[in-house]
Formats: sequence, structure tokens, C-alpha cells
Amino acid sequence: MYVRDLQQIIKGKCFRHKAILLLGARQVGKTTLLKEFIREQADEVLFLNCDESLTVSLLVNRNLRQLQTMIGTTKIIVIDEAQKVDNIGLTLKMIVDNFPEVQVIATGSSAFELRNRLNEPLTGRKYEYQLFPISTNEIYMTSGYVDVARLLETRLIYGSYPDVLTHGAEAHELLNSLTESYLYKDILATENLRKPELLDKLLRALAFQVGSEVSYNELAQTIGSDAKTVERYIELLEKCFIIFRLNGLSRNLRNELKKAKKIYFYDNGVRNAVIQQFAPLDMRNDVGALWENFFISERIKFNHYRQHYCNIYFWRTKSQQEIDYIEERDGAYTAFEMKWNPRNTKVTIPSSFLNAYPVAETAIITPDNYLNYLM
Repeated sequence: MYVRDLQQIIKGKCFRHKAILLLGARQVGKTTLLKEFIREQADEVLFLNCDESLTVSLLVNRNLRQLQTMIGTTKIIVIDEAQKVDNIGLTLKMIVDNFPEVQVIATGSSAFELRNRLNEPLTGRKYEYQLFPISTNEIYMTSGYVDVARLLETRLIYGSYPDVLTHGAEAHELLNSLTESYLYKDILATENLRKPELLDKLLRALAFQVGSEVSYNELAQTIGSDAKTVERYIELLEKCFIIFRLNGLSRNLRNELKKAKKIYFYDNGVRNAVIQQFAPLDMRNDVGALWENFFISERIKFNHYRQHYCNIYFWRTKSQQEIDYIEERDGAYTAFEMKWNPRNTKVTIPSSFLNAYPVAETAIITPDNYLNYLM
């Protein structure tokens, strides 16, 4: 079992008179993390699983007396899959406001559902974190540098979901099960989503365009739909932690592409499962895209777990000058170019970008140096 970075962060935020929200895709390890957290606690813990209808009814039909009876002498309450409870935010607010000695922790696999039910009631009353597939640093802290190096190609192909890394011989089967049975449950259950075949077509189109700019109009033509539907589905996929968007940076130069966007997957394995492509790296023509997707998603994990707040972009001009990935933090920019082949490092950051923006650092990321930026 991997040591998760968020475990210590959550432990440090307990008993500060705020709810703790733990969001993340299905099967990413939220329940496992919290059970390990519970195991370490000296205080009594109440674990409520919202996959059970009785638990949901207890949390929906709430009043202060019932909550007091349910909580009893408990000091920590964990509510798993909280997005399944209508108006769960009001219940959490009642606990935070009326039981200051109690710490409540809620998990959810759909930001679309959970945030809609939490944001207003819990304004100023919550800490919110996202749990990702296993990070490079979590592998290092659990089993050391040798495993980090050994697993790199595996993670580029099969990704970093806990079960996949723990049961490598079954990786293909586990990813197929994940993408067919679990990952899209919250999306397919969402009201007004009635065409799951379009979702499959869209995911395949996005998987083939990793690292390239995307157009909603072109995607709509590809899958036989319209741009508004594509945008809606992409929003849902983002809020269920399957993909994320990078917008083009456009502030200082006239020929910058202003509305450009790229879409990446939080996990390489999910991307490859969508298109059923698990060939070894030396037999693939998409290694550059895999490397780019991997590093950017790993960098997002790194920044989130260390609470490094930054805006993220890519950059391109009409004359085809480009930078793969940019972080803007406290007014300064860090520019990254990803190159899988360590010998292919002659690429330079365009001088027009360096002259237009306050650049703190530039880096060409290869397998030889990527760990300097992830640990």
C-alpha cells in the first residue's frame, strides 16, 4: 500500500472547526486513505458509507437531535461518497456549527454533484483537497528511487491507479474494468445525459489529440454532435476528474492564440484504455504525447499536494512558436518543454516569450531530469 501525501495534510487540518472534503475519481484510493487515517486515530471514529441506503436516509432526514444521537461520543465522522446525499452541505454545516469538538471528513467522486451541494452551505467552513492517482513522490516515499525508475515505462502505458500499480500483471484487465464499470458512473447518472455512446466517441477523439490543440466544433463533427454538447461533456469529464484543460496563455503579444486549448488525461492508463493501446514504448508513435501527458499531470499532483497555487497554460503563436506547459505563480512564469529523448534537448524557449513575460525558470524535461521537478 502506498503512503499518500494527503494523509499527513488531512491529519494536520483536523479539529480546526472546518469540514474536510476529499475529492477524486472513483478507485483512486479515497476510501483506503481514510481507513488508514482512521486506523491511526486514538479517538472514536464513525464511518458512514453513502452507498448504503440507510446511511443516506439518516443524513437526508436530519435534525439537530437526531445528529446528536448519531454522533454520540464520536470525535471524527467520515462520510464516504457524500455526493449521493441530497443537500449534504446543510448536514455538514449543522455538524460544523453545532459540534465544534467533532471533525467531519467527506469524500466524493463527482465534483459536479458534490460541490453543487456543498459550496453555499459550507462557505468559509471547509478545506478541500483532490486525491489523484499515485504520484511519483508517493512511490519514492513508499519504496524508494529504484521503484520510481523501474515503474516509469509501466506508468506511461498503464498509468498510476493504486490497483494497477499494486497488481501489475492484471493492469490491462483492471483498466478495462475501471473505464467500463466505474469511472463514468457519476457522468452517466447525471440528469440529461442520455447518449453514453457519444461520451465514448468523445473520449476516443480526445485521447488521440493529447498534446494537440482541440476545437469543440471539430470534435462535434468527429462524433456527430454539436459544439455545445461537446463542451458540456468535457465539463462533466473534468468534474469527475478524468480530464483537465490547459488554456493558451495570451496577454502580451498580438499574434498569440487567444482561445486555444488542450485537453489531457489525469492518468495515462485511462487514456490508453480508451483507445485500447497498451503496446510497449518502443513500438509506439505517440511516446511524445504520453510523456507530455505524464509530466503535466504529475506536476499538477506535485503542486496540489504542496499547496503551490499557480495558473497553468500552454503557449503558441500564429507563427507556430510554442511552449508545452507554463506555470504562473506570484507574477512569475516557469516554462517547460517535454522531450522523451534525452539527446533531443537542442530546443529552446522562444525569445519572443522570454522578452514578453517575466520568466523565472525554463526547463527541458527528459527522463534524465524529470524527478528534479516532481519530488
